[in-house]
Amino acid sequence: MNAIMTKEIHINISDDLKKQFHATCVMQGKKMNQVVVELIHQWLRTNEISQTNSEIGKKLPPKSC
Repeated sequence: MNAIMTKEIHINISDDLKKQFHATCVMQGKKMNQVVVELIHQWLRTNEISQTNSEIGKKLPPKSC
């Protein structure tokens, strides 16, 4: 069996936002971690830059509006 390596991240949000997020997760029967991971995956699908077009550590040009 292959275990998936995980890393922790820490964010700062307002107490009210955290309480609302926690309550909504409980009402939907989901863990907050599960929802955050799903949101990160969703964000990456729409924002990830192709690895063929960038290199780690290379500065990207600013996005034009």
